[in-house]
Order: sequence, then structure tokens, then C-alpha cells
Amino acid sequence: MQKLLIVDDNDEIRRQLKWGLSRSNYELFFASDGEEALKLFRKHSPPVVTLDLGLPPNENGVEEGLRCLTEMLRMNPLSKIIVITGNEERDAALRAIQIGAYDYYKKPIDLNELKVIVDRAMYLQTIESENQDLRRQSVNDYGIVGECPEMQEVFSQIERVAASDVPVLISGESGTGKELVARAIHGKSMRAGKDMIPINCGAIPENLLESELFGYEKGAFTGANKRLKGKVEYADKGTLFLDEIGEMPMALQVKLLRFLQEMVVTRVGGREEIKVDVRILTATNIDIHKAMEEGSFREDLYYRIGVMNIVLPPLRERGKDIELLANYFLKSVAVGQPNNKTFSDEAMACIKGYEWPGNIRELENRVKRAVIMATGPQIMPEDLGMKGDEALQHQLNMGDMSLKDARMMLERDMVKRALDKSSGNVVKAAASIGVSRPTFYDLMKKHGMRS
Repeated sequence: MQKLLIVDDNDEIRRQLKWGLSRSNYELFFASDGEEALKLFRKHSPPVVTLDLGLPPNENGVEEGLRCLTEMLRMNPLSKIIVITGNEERDAALRAIQIGAYDYYKKPIDLNELKVIVDRAMYLQTIESENQDLRRQSVNDYGIVGECPEMQEVFSQIERVAASDVPVLISGESGTGKELVARAIHGKSMRAGKDMIPINCGAIPENLLESELFGYEKGAFTGANKRLKGKVEYADKGTLFLDEIGEMPMALQVKLLRFLQEMVVTRVGGREEIKVDVRILTATNIDIHKAMEEGSFREDLYYRIGVMNIVLPPLRERGKDIELLANYFLKSVAVGQPNNKTFSDEAMACIKGYEWPGNIRELENRVKRAVIMATGPQIMPEDLGMKGDEALQHQLNMGDMSLKDARMMLERDMVKRALDKSSGNVVKAAASIGVSRPTFYDLMKKHGMRS
């Protein structure tokens, strides 16, 4: 049932609208002043609002109504706000339209006319919300799921870098989805019609990696019975994705740097210089800056591959995305299962509380296991390979931690969860854990957080 907020200081008009709209398929909320209206708006997020501009403390003016309009649109720009005015307030109604009101309606109220305007506003708001969701999840064609602010920033970076041909370095812990991001960049680029060729620099022995990258000529070494093109040549006109670039041996880093400077390949055992046109995307799960300081990664190579940097957050820092991803994997894995399984409250508590050192890859694997292991319609913690208190023990590491440190970690977790649940609203987050707003800001500063 869609929500409709009616804001008017006139008791009779509120009763009239309540009676006239009670048969509509709307959940109605009523407010008689600006503060009550904003409170209900924050709590219920109604898609449509009818707003009388003349509100207390100055019913003959319009400033309070315009203030409410501005604040509501700040909280949700997609809300459709219909301002209701008297005949003498036409200029004020036009000001409201300039601020962002959807429409205005003059008193006296004709219920049938107003209902048509409200119905049309509801329909338009639904369409716009669905379109926004589609835009937000536009890269989900590549398997990326996320709604947290950190992932929204990643999506924005993908859109920005895809259009150009600059090299991109994607950093993040193992299992955070670096290859998916690389595929999203390639898929949105001008090279999308060609191949993206991946190669894992950490999984191939050093003596084979060079020939894998650059190919070799017949007779170049024992067993080289024919000429073989390397991955770089196969990626011509497309994209070359070098995964775990931080694991590349130093000697090969020099050859890769020369290739990036000249875009010319010489096969192992050959002399012919082969010109190629490839875009380079790289990924690493190590701290490249630390590797440069330790001398295991060339600084000049870093500046070649890291023209743009995208950093993927670990799963434990993605807030509500953990539950979102768990349900996404459950639906994906459970396709074709005789029973549609769901997570029990205990299982979801474990999922939310666990640190996920293996990130998204670990979560996906545990959900797959759970679908197989669960004997009933609900997935329990043991189906996930977890114990009911495992998440808390993992977070606190009680056996290795002092009471002071445990308290600090629990305090940090409470603050973070409060911010997640309130979508970053500090006032609501502070109220949810029973502290004042200044105290909550102090806690955020203490634990290095920001809303």
C-alpha cells in the first residue's frame, strides 16, 4: 500500500481529505504543522505529499510551508509534493514549483480533482524510482551487487573510466570482485566488441609467465615445437587484464614496462617487433605502496598501470550489502530447488556479525553449502558452517583481547551498526543507542568514522 502524507493546519480540511481518500488504496498520514510533517516524512518516506503552504506559527504566510518543501526534497528528491494554496497565493505556488514541487492546487478542494493529481503523482514517482534503481544497478549485468555508498562510488568510477583508454589499477582484498569490476569497465568501453583476456600473474610459474604474456617462436626452448602467440597478442584491439600484478617477478616487470611504453611485443626466441593495441587493466590484493618501499615492485611500473585507481571495500565494511548479497546468492543458487529456502534469524545474525575474511567469494561458497546442507525450509547457522556465537567470538577475539579492547571493539561495532541502520543519519543513529548527538559525534571521531 502506497503512503500519502497530508499536511494542513485546518482540522476540517484534514477530516475532509481523510473521508474522501479513505477508500483509495493509500496509507494516510496527517500532520498539522511543519515539525510534525518532517518527523512523519523522515519516518515513513511517503512518495507523495499534499502540503498546505500556510502553516503555524504564521498561518497567513508561506515561509514555513516552503521550508518544509525544501527540507522534504532534500531528504528525497524523488518525492512528489503537491502544494495547496489559496487564490491569493499564486506567486507563492510558483515559488514552490521553482523549488521543486510537483504541482499546485487551489482551494477550495475538489476531492475528485485532487485524487486525479495524487494518482498521477504516485504513478510518476513509482516509474522514476524504478528507473533510478535500474540506473543504480546498471552494472549488475556483470554480476556486481551493491547499494552501500562505497559501492555506489565504485559504480561511478567505473562509468567515468570506461569511456577512456587509460590504464586502471583495481585494488582490494581477495574475493572482493576485482575481476568483475574489470569486466564491467571493459563491457562499458569502446572495446566491448572485442575480447578481454585475463591472466593471473601469481598463478603461473615465473619461467612460463613471459611466454604466456608475449608468446614464443618455434625452437625458443625445449618443447617449443611451434610458434605460439601470447595473451597480449590475443588481446589486440581489446583489453588485457593482469590479475595479481603485485606478484609479478621483478625481471618480468622490466619487460612489461617496456611493452607499456612502446606497445610492441617481441616473442620469446624471436626478433620481430609486433605492434599491438590493447587497454591494460590490472588488479592486486597487496599494498602496492608498501611493495614499492620494500623494493619488490617498480615505482615506474606503478605509475604506468595506476593512472586511475579503484579501491574495492572489504565485505565487512559494506553494511547492509552483506544481507543483500546473501539473499542474492541464495536466490541464484536456489533456482530449480523444490523448496524456496530462506535464512533463519539466527543464520542472518551470524552472516551480519561475521568478519568475512574471504569476502564475497567466501559468502557465496557458504551460501551454496547451506542450500545443499539445509534439510528444512530455513537455513540455520550450522548449514552455513557457523555456530550461533561464532560471529561474536570472531569479532571480539575474546581469548586474545583485554577487556578494555573488547569494550572498544563492541563500542565501535554499535556505532557502525547504528549508522548503517540509519543510512548515515547521525540524529537517528544517536537516538537508537541512547546517546546525545554531540556524544555520538565524539564516538565517531574516537573510532575514525564519518557519516
